[in-house]
This record gives sequence, structure tokens and C-alpha cells, in this order.
Amino acid sequence: MLLPSLRSLVLCGGRGAAAGGKAFTHSSSRSPQLRQWMVKRTQSTITAEAGAGSTQTAVTIPNASTNRIVGRWLVGCSGLVVGAIVLGGVTRLTESGLSMVDWHLVREMKPPQTKAEWEAEFSKYQQFPEFKIMNHDMTLPEFKFIFYMEWGHRMWGRLVGLAYILPTVYFWKKGYFNRSMKWRAVGLCGFVFFQGLLGWYMVKSGLEEKPESHDVPRVSQYRLSAHLGSALLLYCASLWTGLTMLLPPHKLADTKRLAQLRRFAKGTGGLVFLTALSGAFVAGLDAGLVYNSFPKMGERWVPDDLLAFSPTLKNFFENPTTVQFDHRILAMSSLTAITGLYLFSRRMMLPRRAKIAIGLLATMAYGQVVLGISTLLLYVPTPLAATHQSGSVVLLSLAIWVLAELRKVAK
Repeated sequence: MLLPSLRSLVLCGGRGAAAGGKAFTHSSSRSPQLRQWMVKRTQSTITAEAGAGSTQTAVTIPNASTNRIVGRWLVGCSGLVVGAIVLGGVTRLTESGLSMVDWHLVREMKPPQTKAEWEAEFSKYQQFPEFKIMNHDMTLPEFKFIFYMEWGHRMWGRLVGLAYILPTVYFWKKGYFNRSMKWRAVGLCGFVFFQGLLGWYMVKSGLEEKPESHDVPRVSQYRLSAHLGSALLLYCASLWTGLTMLLPPHKLADTKRLAQLRRFAKGTGGLVFLTALSGAFVAGLDAGLVYNSFPKMGERWVPDDLLAFSPTLKNFFENPTTVQFDHRILAMSSLTAITGLYLFSRRMMLPRRAKIAIGLLATMAYGQVVLGISTLLLYVPTPLAATHQSGSVVLLSLAIWVLAELRKVAK
């Protein structure tokens, strides 16, 4: 608005000077140079403004490129969470989780170096129930093994925290997050912090003296399942967000059968999650070491001591027989649901990626069941049990991939 007005003013002023008489002869002789200078000035200004506008458009963020960067970061973080889950499972299977009796965010990052430091750490461990009841004949080299297992798990947890927090700060400053993504990033970082506190709260339950209990010292199965459940939630949220930012959505016709398939896939994913979570109760109670037969439990389909505890509800969380029975039922239900999902999807026209995801989910489901049965029949060998636990995360990952492929396109 201002530049056109100046141009009009200059042009009118020039014409007025040409018709104004002798008093304006000097000004009239200079008006062409003035007009020429103003025209060049105007053109330069317009060019600069146009360049600034195009530059602003070119660097608008977040955009497709930054979304891919953020998506890859979240998928990478979910991979680190898988590592923490696997390490945690191995730590539980090797009964190493109670070897570190202190919790310091920074100081414990350096393990003992000298023989005196190792002996001091071992001496602290000897004051707690696990050593007194189970490991009273443990040697220092044996203690070093379980200590390093737990130390590695804790250090990996700190790595996960840094992998979430530091890039979040960087991407936030760079403007890679929209408003919705800012809330998600803050929630994920907060969940990582909560997960660390929950881990120590879980370990603390195994270090407490329990004179009234004659059971072997172990962490509470309730706290263990909460710790695993929160890790799985963190993993699912990270992987889902990352996949939806990396995988372009399919433009599927919104039919009734597709809506049914989506609901079926969501229910199946929830069942897979619940089955994985029930595995925490199996691990917490060592329920895999009772009734090591399949498909029957001993000589019966339904064991006699299924509801031995009182009140009845207590059996589902504290009775090893009931916990194993529930895990079997959930596993078979998941396998049935995934098989049904696969057969239902075969009668529909779906994109190639979606068909691959559903096919892999079905294949992994049968492999996971075979792993579970083998682990049970062989009395829970550590390598096989760790593979079975890792398989549950793979199965959950494939379920999330299926949901990402079938998601609705935002209008």
C-alpha cells in the first residue's frame, strides 16, 4: 500500500513541476533523476520482500522432511525400549535383579573397579534376604555376574532416558514439533522418568525383610507387572507414533467390512498386550515351573488347586497354578483371534503392505506358541525363556504395524 502511494506521489509531483512555471524550473529538471531513483528503490524493495516470502515458505516447519526425522527417532527409541525389556527379562530369569541394593542416578554408573570395592559391594548384598536365604554360599565371582546383569539393565535404562530427552529438547528448539507432538513428546519423556522410579520401587520390594513369609525372596509380582506394563505402554506409544509419521496412510474405501476389520484388529492387539502382561505374573511367581506338561496340566485339563487360595480373587494374582492357567488361556485366545483376523482379511482387497503385516502377525503367533510350549516342557531354560519373552514384544510390534496400516485417513 505504501509503495504504490509513493510512486503516485512522485509521478504527480513530476507532472506538477513541469507545469508550475519558473519558480519550479530547477525542481523540474531534477524530477527525472528522482523518479528513476524511486523506481529502482521500489523494485529492489519488492524483490527483497518476495525473496523473504519465498524463504519463509521454504523453511516452514514442521514439514514432511522433519516428520520423517521425528518418526525415525521414535522408532529408534522404541527399539531401545525393546532392549530394556529383553535385558529386564534376562535379569529376572538369572535372578540378578536384587544384586544392586543401592540406587544412585549418577554414582552407580561406574561399577566397582578394585577388589576392595567389589568386596564392599558384596558385603552390602550379604545383608539382605536373598543372600541369607538363597545365596548364602555364593562366591565373589558369582556375585560379579549377577551384579553386571543388573548394572547393564540400569545403564540401558539411562540410555533410553537420554535418547528420549535430549532429542526432544533439540527438536523442540528447532520447531520440528507441532502442538500435538509437543504434548506427546512431554508425555513420553515423563513416562520414561516414571518408569525409572517404578523400577526402583519394584526392586525395593525384594529387599525388604518379611519374617512372616517362608517363600524365597523375590520382587512383588504386582510391581513387576506394573514395571513391564509401563515399559510396554511406552513402547507401543513410541512405535505407533513413529510408524504413523513414516508410513503414508492408505486411502481405503470406508466400507462396513473394513470397519469390522479395524475393530477386529484393535481387539486382537489388546488381547496380545494383555497376554504379554500376564507373562509378568508368570515370571514374578515362577509359575512356569509348575505343571510342566501340555496341553493338560498334570493329569487334568483344570487342576485341582486352581482356586486353592481364599478369597477367590487372590488366586488370579498370587496362585502360581492359576496364573499359569490364565496365561495359557490368553495365549490360545490370542492365537485364535489372530488366525481369525488373517482369515477375515483374506476375503478383502487390502494394500500389499497391510497383507504382509497381517501375514507376519499370524506366522509369529504360531511361532510364539511353539516357543511358549517348549519353554514349559523343558522347565524354563534361560535362553529359551528369554527368546519367548522377546517373541511377545515382536508379536505386539506386528499387531501395532497392522493397526498403523489399517488406520483411518484424517479428513
